Amino acid sequence: MFDIRPLLAPPLPAFRLVDVGAMYIGNNHDIYAPLLTTCPTQVIGFEPVEAECRKLQALYGKDRLFLPYVIGDGAEREFRICNEPMTSSLYEPNLPLLDLFQNLGNLTRVVSRQKVQTRRLDDIGEVRDTDYLKLDVQGAELDVIRGAPEMLKDVLVVQTEVEFVPMYQEQPLFAEVDQGLRAAGFLIHRLLGYAGRMFKPLAAGGNINAPGGQMLWGEVVYVKNFMELDKLPPQKLLKLAVLLHVVFQSFDMAQFVLSRYDAKMGGSLQMEYIRRLTQARPAAAGTSDATSGGTPPQSRG
Repeated sequence: MFDIRPLLAPPLPAFRLVDVGAMYIGNNHDIYAPLLTTCPTQVIGFEPVEAECRKLQALYGKDRLFLPYVIGDGAEREFRICNEPMTSSLYEPNLPLLDLFQNLGNLTRVVSRQKVQTRRLDDIGEVRDTDYLKLDVQGAELDVIRGAPEMLKDVLVVQTEVEFVPMYQEQPLFAEVDQGLRAAGFLIHRLLGYAGRMFKPLAAGGNINAPGGQMLWGEVVYVKNFMELDKLPPQKLLKLAVLLHVVFQSFDMAQFVLSRYDAKMGGSLQMEYIRRLTQARPAAAGTSDATSGGTPPQSRG
């Protein structure tokens, strides 16, 4: 990957990134981290567990803003706080299912409940003109999407956790989240990773976190419908190309987006991008398409 900044006329584009369910879980790495060192980026995070929200603000200081809101569809709901804060949710843990697997049900025991007024992203002024939306809210992703129809008109990329089986009772699953995002003008771009556990009593090598044959949850990236890019203004097209290049290394789609930018602006960024891309260091000898694609890494947990 080459540095895309020399291709961009100053000033560099400034990004707004919203992280819903921003809890720090110890890995200290976000997939969007390269963007923060490439272009000016404002990060706004929401974490409903107040102790965790304070921890985040102390960790990042003035570099990011964290708010203790429960993001959803604007309805009054019950928020379940679990023995492991990262599994807390607006939905009831589906313990009969979770207890079938290693190291899931024991991490998802409700210890307290509280009535909360969820907040719609559309009603929060700080998140207007967001470019990148990340969702990790333990089954409530579709509720967040339903509360953000206006905000999503400006969003270029959505990174969301999804579940393939009902880990929480009555939660929307991957197919429903996919329908919601497609209705909002997005198409699936890639599966970042997936995860699961072994059915009890098996544990490979004694590792209770070892994946089994059943996929349980994953991380998916959506982008604005690439068949309708002409609807985006030039600056948004430029931002999308930067996100694709810097965060996801989706070089083929980045140059495609730049071709749409050139059509609007009359430039030649696409060809300059391709020239730099083809001059970049080639893959190691012996690397094939089959191996360079690889199996997606597993998401957290």
